[in-house]
Amino acid sequence: MKVYYSLEDFSRLPSAVVTTGTFDGVHRGHKKILNRLNDVAQQNGGESVLLTFFPHPRMVLQPDMELKMLNSQAEKIELLKHTGLDHLIIHPFTKDFSRITSLDFVRNILVNTVGAKKLVIGYDHHFGRNREGSFEHLKEFGPVYGFDVEEIPAEDIEDITISSTKIRNALSEGDLQTANEYLGYSFPLTGRVSEGEKLGSKMGFPTANILVEETYKLIPGDGVYAVEVIFPSHSEDLYHGMCNIGVRPTFNGKFKTIETNLFNFNRNIYGEQITLRFKERLRGEIKFSKPEELKEQLKKDAEHARQVLGTL
Repeated sequence: MKVYYSLEDFSRLPSAVVTTGTFDGVHRGHKKILNRLNDVAQQNGGESVLLTFFPHPRMVLQPDMELKMLNSQAEKIELLKHTGLDHLIIHPFTKDFSRITSLDFVRNILVNTVGAKKLVIGYDHHFGRNREGSFEHLKEFGPVYGFDVEEIPAEDIEDITISSTKIRNALSEGDLQTANEYLGYSFPLTGRVSEGEKLGSKMGFPTANILVEETYKLIPGDGVYAVEVIFPSHSEDLYHGMCNIGVRPTFNGKFKTIETNLFNFNRNIYGEQITLRFKERLRGEIKFSKPEELKEQLKKDAEHARQVLGTL
């Protein structure tokens, strides 16, 4: 998969099969679109292209909403690498770009810049200024500018339509089971290990304090989770552990932290990048009357996490 960080970096293809959208989360619904995109490209001797944007349009147009993303840009690229996509264009989204009409978007960008001969879009997809463009517009533009268009119907699980918004809500509420089911993979969180207050070490549960550098990245709801752990620098090594997200109420904490206890691990990893894959939520965050009670609960949490992760 070739990655381009601007439309200006992309050379027009003779037969591009294109889809466009934010694709935050690269969830099961997105993968249905991408699978169809790749199939159509192969059937027609073309190349598959995803045109997406960064930042997310709502982050630019509605900054007060403080929208959080399911994926960092690096995570999104890594997920898309495994879809069979030929070309990924990540174009900067600005207020000026948002003013492009649906006609100009189709004619000047999809057709003249990318070389679209076929478009594959998701259900109820909108584009262009004020989201004025729709599937009906594309069907009208197709014969004029020489491309075909296909709409993928909504992807359902038990009659509930998958969407990035529903996954964000599930994660924020700590409903990891629903989120992972919709995503089709375990939710990832990548950050750098920084020095904490070493409260876990004092109780026999040393933790890696994770600092997430992408401020737009969504953090799951407070609680204790069973996690798989990898170090991107040597991602073939898989570790296991439990992660606490919250303010540490037993110690009257004021700020949210992300702390992970790695099982059977004894190495200095300060400054290293680490990725957590959230497998199951074990419990909510609890305020104990004294640290000894928390220590006993952590022992139970560790045993529960090992059962979930299959490492007993």
